[in-house]
Parts: sequence; C-alpha cells; structure tokens
Amino acid sequence: MKLTRFFIGLSVLSTSLQAQDLQKEQQLDSVVISSTRIDLPFKENSRTITIVSSSDIKNSAATNVADVLQQFAGVDIRRRGTAGSQADLHIRGGGFDQTLLLIDGIKMDDAQTGHHTMNAALPLEVIERIEIIKGPAARVFGQNAFTGAINIVTKNSLKNTVSAKLEIGSFGQLNAGVSVGADLENSSHIVHIDKMTSEGYRYNTDYDNSNYFVKSVFNKKKKAIEMIATFQERKFGANGFYARESAIDQYEETQNSLLAFSTQFKTENLTIKPRVYWKRNQDEYIYIRNNPTVYRNLHISDKIGTEVNASYKSSLGVTGFGVDLSKVYLRSNNLGNRQRFMSTLFLEHRFKLLNENLDITPGVAVTYFSDFKFYAFPGLDLGYRLNNNLKVYGNIGYTYRIPTYTDLYYSDPSTLGNENLEVEEAFSQEIGLKYLSAKFSASAAVYNRDAKNLIDYIRPNTSISFFEATNIAEVNTKGFEVDAQYHFSLNNYKQTFTVGYNFMEDNILDQNKDLSRYSLNTLKHHFTSRLSTQLFKNITQNIVYKHAERTTGDSYNVWDASLEARLKQFTLTATASNIFNAEYIEAGFVPMPPSNVLFGLRYNFN
Repeated sequence: MKLTRFFIGLSVLSTSLQAQDLQKEQQLDSVVISSTRIDLPFKENSRTITIVSSSDIKNSAATNVADVLQQFAGVDIRRRGTAGSQADLHIRGGGFDQTLLLIDGIKMDDAQTGHHTMNAALPLEVIERIEIIKGPAARVFGQNAFTGAINIVTKNSLKNTVSAKLEIGSFGQLNAGVSVGADLENSSHIVHIDKMTSEGYRYNTDYDNSNYFVKSVFNKKKKAIEMIATFQERKFGANGFYARESAIDQYEETQNSLLAFSTQFKTENLTIKPRVYWKRNQDEYIYIRNNPTVYRNLHISDKIGTEVNASYKSSLGVTGFGVDLSKVYLRSNNLGNRQRFMSTLFLEHRFKLLNENLDITPGVAVTYFSDFKFYAFPGLDLGYRLNNNLKVYGNIGYTYRIPTYTDLYYSDPSTLGNENLEVEEAFSQEIGLKYLSAKFSASAAVYNRDAKNLIDYIRPNTSISFFEATNIAEVNTKGFEVDAQYHFSLNNYKQTFTVGYNFMEDNILDQNKDLSRYSLNTLKHHFTSRLSTQLFKNITQNIVYKHAERTTGDSYNVWDASLEARLKQFTLTATASNIFNAEYIEAGFVPMPPSNVLFGLRYNFN
C-alpha cells in the first residue's frame, strides 16, 4: 500500500498522454472503418461504432486488450486472473459465444468454444486502433457477431525503429518485450516479441504468457502483398476458474496462432480484396495440476479459409459484396473428431439521397453450414445528417448462432452437452444520435433485442450440481447507452475527459434464477470514465474509474491510474491497478487482484 500511496501522490502533481501523440492524434472523421465491407469514414457510418485510438490505448493504464476493453460502456470483459490469461468477451448482455473478435477483419471465431475468443488478442504495441461494433453485426460478418464485434486493426509500419521494455511489479510480475520496425524500399516489416510472467496474487494463479507478432508488406511498388503471423501462448494456474470453487488446483495451457495473406486490386470504381488465412487454437486443461491422470482435456481446432470482399461505386451508390469459404477441423479427447464446412455470401448497397444527407443501407448474409444447413442474416442501416456535426441513425437486423462443439458434445462430471440443441435466433433494433466535432463528441443509443432458443447450461433444481446445455425460453434485452469525449487545453497542453454509461435489463432472472451457470451475470449498470491530462512537458497521467452493477445485485467500483515520464530516448512508466483495493468477482469463483503496481522502462534505439 505504501507504493500505492506514493503513486497517488505523483498522480496529483501531474497527468497522462504523451504530448507528441496528443498533438498528432488522428481526427475521427478521417478514420476509415475497416470493419465494414463498404469502406466508410467514421463520421458517415450509421451504426454504434466506437474507435479506440492508439492514444486511447496508451492512456488506458492497461497492459493488455482485455483490460483496455473494460473501459468502454456496454463491453463486459469477465476476467479470470490477470494479464489477459483467460477472459470472456460480452457486448450488450450477449454471451461469450455471441461476440466476434477480428484481427484486421479476419474472423477469429473458434468452433470449440467462445471461451477462447480473447486468446487471439494481440499485444498493445502493435495495435493501431480497436473498432467496437455494438448491435447485430451478422449481416457483415455472419454468425458469432450475434450482439457485436471487436476488430483489432494492426499498425502498418513502425518506420525504422527498435524499442525494448522491461516492467516489474506486485506479485512477482516481470514483463519484457522488444519491437522492431523496418521500412525498406519495396517492403516493410514489424516484429514484436514479449513475455509476461507472475508468481500469482493468490495460490495457483501464476502465469507465463508469450506473444509473437510479424507483419510484412512485400512488393510495395507494384501489387502489395500483406502477411500477418501471430502466436500467443498462455500457461496459467486456474484456481477456481471452472468447475467449482473448491477446484483450486486446476491448470490450463492455450496456444493461438494466425497466418494470413492478403492483397488488393483497385480501379476507379471497383475494389477487390482477396485473402487466405489459417487460424489454430490449442487448449489443454488439467483438473489437478500435478496429477493430469485424474482429468485432462486436450482440444485442437484448425480453421482454414479464403475470402474475397469487393465494393463497386456507381451512380446509384456503393455496392459491397463478397464470399467467405472456410473449413473447421477439431481433434479432441472429449468432443471427438469433428469437421464443418461453411460458406457465406454477403451483399449490401448504400444509397445516398436528399442531397446526400440521407443514407440507406440494406444488406444480407447467407451462410451454409454443413451440419446446420442454410441461414440468412438480413439487416438495414438508416441515417440522416441533421448538420455537419449531428446525425441520427437506426438499424434493424436478424441474427443467428449455431451451437459450438462444446455446447453439443462436451461431457464431464458436472456438465453435459446436448446434440439436439437448436440454433439461437434474435431480432435487434436500435435508434441513436451522434455528435462529432474537434473538441467534443458524443453519442446516445436505445436498443432492443428479442431472442429465442438462447443456449445456457441449466440444472433442473438447486439440489443438483449437474448442468446440461439447453435452449432456454424467449429472452428480451433492452437498454440505452451514452458516450462522450471532451478535449480541452491547459498550460498549452491537450487534456481529454471521456465518460460512458450503459443501462441494460433482461428477463433471464425471471426464468432461470439459481439454475443458470452463465446467463445471470449480465451488467445492469456500467459506468466508465477516464481523465487523461498533461501539466508538464514530459510527464503525463491517466486516471480511470469503472463502476459495475450486475443483474444479480453485485456491484463494485475500481480505480486505476498510470504515470509516464519521457527523458529523451527513455520512457518511465508506473501503473496502479485497483488502487482502493476493491473486492469483486467478474466470472466464476475468481476474486480479482487487490491493489497492485507495475513499474516500467522503455528505451528507443532509433
């Protein structure tokens, strides 16, 4: 606690964001949203999309993507442990199987289970921005984007630089990493390697995590070919992560990798973007860490795919279309050996009317699953520009999600899959208003989702600990959210204050109280804020506050902060998490860490 008080004292004297990055921060209206099949500037889209810029990431007082996303209302990251070892991604009350993660537009869904979604999250050093798409995105991406999607956009270049970091902190945390950038005459390359270790903040919560990332662009002078290769490995003690609270000796190792090649063909009116990719995930779970013979699961899934996305400009507007073909292979000692072929056709068209103030974008995705046949995902976006800064919008859409292999076939002493599960369905609607200017931006939206056949793990009564995958009754989810960001100057330095609030309610509690394993823990109230300030030339600071109240009544308040000082080629950082030692649980039976600090040093060799 002495270190924490010392850090708070420093925070009072100064405040966060790197000066040069603040002054160079890209205006939102010039950011082209890459998570849509029709490239649109952020200002013109008619959906609820949040852009998390590289400056926002630096000022988040976070060390991984899971912690960054927690700071945005409506995004519910339920962590087990720290350093992003295991975390589930939820948007607007959807389950972890209903939210899609993408890397540069590549779908990182896992047919085994959505628990592995965040295994693919990249190190912060290589991320240019994160696009948060709330509401049904199935019309654009197909299934798994049931309630929303997260698209991680990687950096295009680090110029000719080399930087290294070293961080030490509470619970024996030791982090080290190096980033290398090379911008050559006809190619460019980014290489990043890091390792994050800790003894753990309680028994059997140690971890040893590694990240490897390579991005290269070849043949820049003619037809550029882009390659991205990633590998993430997590090894961690899983005290209380799954099963029951008394299961304190669980252990897990995961590996996630991606290899993709893409290019682009472009004329005045037509743009074609082909891509091939291979995604792999491996998960080993051991119930008793030092005795794997008691109970052990090993799952290996591969997804091989190719897609072609295109857009065509004409006098009638812009047409987006594409095809996505993929095949999934699963090898598992619990789920068996499985295969699934998927093919998806996408089509949407953007009309602009009334002096281009009104935009209408109908679209549909049709997907064939070799084991679930055909499903269509139609939707409509509508927007009207009231003036140069203010826009009203709305969207509606149908979405589906087929069961994962875990839903269908998993079996252990307390859990049973169900081969007779039906496909989840939902019809979603949203109306919103957004305002965007250089100093102030804000958005507000009201949303509703009517779902049926949602999959949950249910037990017949409270005296039985056995849970079976079941299609529960119809569920209605509704809510509203507001977000705002204000930029102002103090002592000729730029300061930023952001705030967000999401209110959501559903009727799951009325149906499954005390009987559900997953669905009852949705966020009813979610408030987030961040103050990023700078008072001195080379010292910056951030203060982050998060309030959460879940449907079950559990609530907590968490404060984080970070401090950064730049001395020529050196950068010194200090991060304090859970400053006031809040006691809370986000998922399962895992209490989150108490107050802790992390000190870092980065050196740039350029």
